Amino acid sequence: MSLDRLDYGIDAKDVARIKPVRPIEDLQKEALATSPPVERGHFRKQELVELNPLDPSVRLDIRYATSNDFLGTPVYSQARAFLQRPAAEALLRIQQKLKLLGYGLLIHDAYRPWYVTKIFWEATPPEGKIFVADPAQGSHHNRGCAVDLTLYDLASGQPIEMPGAYDEMSPRSFPAYVGGTSLQRWHRDLLRRAMESEGFTVYESEWWHFDYKDWKEYPILNVPFEKLDSVH
Repeated sequence: MSLDRLDYGIDAKDVARIKPVRPIEDLQKEALATSPPVERGHFRKQELVELNPLDPSVRLDIRYATSNDFLGTPVYSQARAFLQRPAAEALLRIQQKLKLLGYGLLIHDAYRPWYVTKIFWEATPPEGKIFVADPAQGSHHNRGCAVDLTLYDLASGQPIEMPGAYDEMSPRSFPAYVGGTSLQRWHRDLLRRAMESEGFTVYESEWWHFDYKDWKEYPILNVPFEKLDSVH
């Protein structure tokens, strides 16, 4: 017996797609003209560091700088990845642990300016809202303390196949999803165990999204990538 795999909006390039509720150009203009929520309290001074120069073996596939994202159009002007320094250092330790097993980390997204979170929220239809952060609360990505990532094979350089695709808005994205092959689930769980060993926690709806333990200690940021070099 043969069963067809449900596509859940996955295209021939294995990219998850949605039909945005409104044109992205309009949403981008509105988001750039809007300010993040005002936060009270004391926060650590932000120290965003770029991941790739710290360890080039941590590879990048920044989908939001390309049209191979769920919106079908770029929302970043540069393909770069930043995290607050403690989170970045924890990620480098994870990379060293995985290397011993023949794997490396492949980063899809890390620090995300707040205006992009607002674009995602406004573009996503109601049934997909559990997969995008509410800009009224801000995302942990906006604080530089969340990372979207997967594994790649060190020998071949190819991404490891997981039960579902990155940014897929379906049950296959759940960290406890029981479908897929046993090897896909094993790789998904290996990534989770490695991340948890250094203070990251998986998001309940997305196997690829991990929050660093100190996220509450950093403020919501809205600085575009191209301006981060001047901020330091």
